[in-house]
Amino acid sequence: MRTYVKNLTNQSSVKTKVIIKQKPSAGLMLACLLSLGMMLVATQLYAADENLYAKNYKSQSAPQLKSQSPNPDTKMYLSNHKEDDNISMLENGYDMMGFSGFSGTDSPVEAALQHGKAIKADTVLVYRKYGSAKTSSAKFQLIKQAAKNGGVVDEKDLVEGPIEYQYYASYWAKLPMPLFGVHVIKLVKVASDDTDMNVAEPGLKIIAVIKDSPAAKANIVKGDALLKIGDVTLDKADDLFAAVKRYAGQTVPIELQHDGAEFKTTAVLNSRP
Repeated sequence: MRTYVKNLTNQSSVKTKVIIKQKPSAGLMLACLLSLGMMLVATQLYAADENLYAKNYKSQSAPQLKSQSPNPDTKMYLSNHKEDDNISMLENGYDMMGFSGFSGTDSPVEAALQHGKAIKADTVLVYRKYGSAKTSSAKFQLIKQAAKNGGVVDEKDLVEGPIEYQYYASYWAKLPMPLFGVHVIKLVKVASDDTDMNVAEPGLKIIAVIKDSPAAKANIVKGDALLKIGDVTLDKADDLFAAVKRYAGQTVPIELQHDGAEFKTTAVLNSRP
C-alpha cells in the first residue's frame, strides 16, 4: 500500500496532516507473515493447553475444603447475579473454595468445569460480562485525536479488534450440617468526619442462614444481629465459634436484635460428629 497524506481541517481552519505508515515491501512482508504464522501456531498450541480458570484461581478457604464425595459430580451453572448467588449458595449449605477472574476474547466456560472437577468442587458458577472492543467509532476518534495533535497513526491501530469479556467463576463445596447455621459479619459505622470515631455496631450481623439448620428452626433470619449465645457475648466471629462449640448438642438461650428491637429465643444446637 502506498503512503498517503490526508488533510483534515480543524475548527480554526488549520490543516493538519495525519500520516498512515507505509507497509513494507512484498518480500519483507512474506517473510514477516511466515514468521507470524509460526508464532500464531505456537501460541494457539500453548493456549489450547492452558486453562485460564486454573491459572487465575485464588483460594479463599482452608486447603482441605472440598466436596465430601471422593468423586463429586461437579455441576456448572451460568449466571448474571453474582451477589445474590453467593447468598443463595451459603443458605443452601455451601462454602466458597475460591474463585477465578480474568479478561479475554474467547475463553470456553467448559474450562471452568474442568478446573472445578480437578479441585473437587461440587458446584461451579460462571459469569461472563462484556468488556471492550476496538470499534469503528474508536478508530475515528483515534484519527481525529492524531489530526488535532499533528501526530502519526499506525496502521495496526486502525484494525478493528476482537471483543473482550470479563470472566469470573466461583467454586463451591457442600458442607455437612453445621452446629448452628449462620454466616455473620462485624459491622462498623464509619466516622462522618475527622472529629468522629468509627463505632462498632453491637453483635454480629447475619448475612445468611443455612436452610434446615438449628438457627433456621429457631426463626433467626438474615439481617438479625446476634448479641449473645448462652453466657457468651458476641463481639467478634471467634466468640460465635467458641459459643457454638461450648453449647453443642444443647438447648441454649439466644439474644438477638431484629429491626432495631432486642428479643430472646432458644435454639437446639446440633452435636459434633
